[in-house]
Amino acid sequence: MRSRLACVVSDFKKLEVWQKAHALALHAYRVATKMRRSQDLPLRSQIIRAAMSSPANIVEGRRQESDKGFARFLRIALNSGCELEYHLIVARDIGAMTESDSDSLLTELIEVRQMLHGLLRKLGGRPSRA
Repeated sequence: MRSRLACVVSDFKKLEVWQKAHALALHAYRVATKMRRSQDLPLRSQIIRAAMSSPANIVEGRRQESDKGFARFLRIALNSGCELEYHLIVARDIGAMTESDSDSLLTELIEVRQMLHGLLRKLGGRPSRA
């Protein structure tokens, strides 16, 4: 049976965390597509995939029949955020991305991860290791 919280927000587009994660994915896509060196193409692909994974998992989680199922997908979204953080650090450190772009994306990512942690607490699910 779905909880009151799950019933209140049936449309994933109304979830503020999805809106922020979607904006982050779009921003990451725009920045990553500026990475043009051939040796950076696999990293560019990983950045885009990890960035798009978080909002996609929020969407998939909203379709679950229980808060427990939703929480599982939110934890996957958090894990994708951790992966994205690493890729952004690497891109910055090898000079494939400017420090300014990296910092901007990392700031957005931190906000999304904090929101995911908060939503997990409301659902009664434990987040993955911080």
